[in-house]
Amino acid sequence: MKAIYLRAILLVTGICAASAGNAADITPLTPEAKTVESQSGWEFTFAPYFWAAGISGDIGQFGLPEVHIDADFGDILNNLDFAFMAAGEARYDRFSIVGDVIYTKLGADADTPAGILADSVDVTSKTFAGFLGAGYAVLEDQNGHLDVVGGMRVWSAKTEISFNGGILAGVDVEDSATWVDAVAGVRGNYFFTPEIYVTGWGLLGAGGADIDWDVALGLGYKFNDTISAVAGYRALGVNYDNDGFVFDVVQQGPIFGVAIRF
Repeated sequence: MKAIYLRAILLVTGICAASAGNAADITPLTPEAKTVESQSGWEFTFAPYFWAAGISGDIGQFGLPEVHIDADFGDILNNLDFAFMAAGEARYDRFSIVGDVIYTKLGADADTPAGILADSVDVTSKTFAGFLGAGYAVLEDQNGHLDVVGGMRVWSAKTEISFNGGILAGVDVEDSATWVDAVAGVRGNYFFTPEIYVTGWGLLGAGGADIDWDVALGLGYKFNDTISAVAGYRALGVNYDNDGFVFDVVQQGPIFGVAIRF
């Protein structure tokens, strides 16, 4: 396999929800605390958030040589065409329904090693990952909680690779795949003081992919019953290989958010 390198980065801005009392999280890095509930007893949050992530791994199509991706945070504005991320939660007592959506469109140019396969390569990648799951708080007190979570993550990946010059000059291929993985794990948070807390999650699974995992850890500060801020780190990985379509990547980087509860 001949490897080529390209740059890609994910970016999106986020808002999430939090309130006073016993804390819980909506995304890996945003808190939710038990305060005034709706008349039905349900508590709801919605959270677009900010994640600046690098991406590395291998993609391939139609049995052609795999392309090696190796991106860092520095080229985010050069390679990112569009990105959107958002999360949500509905919570009732110890029970919760959680969701997380990621969509990115990345475009970049790269050179092949020694120009053997091609003088340059143009790559466009569109990726959607949507998670929907349910949780139950197995541990809960006035300082925090720990939930067990299970659900499904739907992936849809589409890539277009154009080779310029070299052996593969003029080759332009496009392929896509959609699959579903079952994932499970834990999420939660803990307040060291009424304002300062740690929060995170860890999920692992498989299905259409050989492996699907997602981990995050962050430190937050609650300004009042409505607004809090959080900063941390998230890593998301998947390894899918079927009928010549390869999508084996890890996305990781800092994540930031302003949490607003309503």
